[in-house]
Amino acid sequence: MATVSYRNVSKHFAAGSVALRNFNLEINDGEFVVLVGPSGCGKSTALRVLAGLEEITEGDILINGRVVNQWTPQQRNIAMVFQNYALYPHMNVRSNLEFPLKMLHTPKEHIAQKVAEIAQMLNLTDQLQRKPNQLSGGQRQRVAMGRALVRNPSVFLLDEPLSNLDAKQRAQIRAEIATLQKDLGKTTLYVTHDQVEAMTLGNRVAVLDAGRLHQIGTPAELYAHPRSTFVARFIGSPGMNIVSTHLQSGENNHWQIEIGGQYLNLQPETIPHHFHLGKRRIYIGFRPESITTKPVGNSFLCQVKVEATEFLGHETLVHFSFLGDKSVTPLIARMPGQFSTGEGKMDFFISIDDLHLFDEKGTAIDRENFPGNVTQSSIMNLL
Repeated sequence: MATVSYRNVSKHFAAGSVALRNFNLEINDGEFVVLVGPSGCGKSTALRVLAGLEEITEGDILINGRVVNQWTPQQRNIAMVFQNYALYPHMNVRSNLEFPLKMLHTPKEHIAQKVAEIAQMLNLTDQLQRKPNQLSGGQRQRVAMGRALVRNPSVFLLDEPLSNLDAKQRAQIRAEIATLQKDLGKTTLYVTHDQVEAMTLGNRVAVLDAGRLHQIGTPAELYAHPRSTFVARFIGSPGMNIVSTHLQSGENNHWQIEIGGQYLNLQPETIPHHFHLGKRRIYIGFRPESITTKPVGNSFLCQVKVEATEFLGHETLVHFSFLGDKSVTPLIARMPGQFSTGEGKMDFFISIDDLHLFDEKGTAIDRENFPGNVTQSSIMNLL
């Protein structure tokens, strides 16, 4: 068991690229943390520097409170499962599982016992005599996980382990990984670009972009309280709709924003004091599931043009734009079941209570009283 700390870690490569920038992350003993972000954001590099496969440029990495910057991979007692499995093709499953223990000069009796335990745990007992090319993708992934776990590592690292599997296998192995980690209680750091994996697996999820940590929290926290437009768009399937608009001073000391051809009034205390009077650009965010075809609770009407629909069986995704919106901002609504869009022009209602505000830099506006103090203005329709 182990705790892991990244403290102001940066990683620069010789070509001049920067993979990690002042990266800080604390992983508790036995915790399952998922690193998620687009390709090239530094996720895999974060694993490799922890495992000792890459040297960091700045900062410190700690395991159980001890700085391990100069430790070899063997000294760190970390096991890593790679995206391509990295199995020995000339060895059968048993030999692949035995290999790490043989390198540690483990007694034969203990090797046999440990391999039998891991094989049973991962449902590989009937596959021990087969070679990797005789296994399915899911079975090869189990062997790779077994080879990592067989030597009882302190920290378990998984680098996009499901990317080579089909959708059905991914769902199955994902569930197995979650159960296995819970049963073993291993400190686990898991890398993926798939936010569905991140949301369903992690105790906490860390969102990266361009080597920087944007936000870390539980899946529920990231979904309900994204700190940036990047996190808002990335978390959720589909992600949050983001609309560019302006914040301007209105009547009676209210602030005003426009969305979908409607003006919304905000109480003065909703906006931080450093926002000066005048007109400035901000962003409004709302989830696809915050849109309905009938008024529900505190909502406002928008006329939209339906661009396309995707029927997914249990739901339909509706791609739309606001009527008269010259920017044609791509937006998505999530509707239940088989949804009819008529002739392409519809009335949608957006929940005011589910709106999010972001400043011109894409950072969430700290608004303790928002959205409770937002009301729909009865004045003009811009469009």
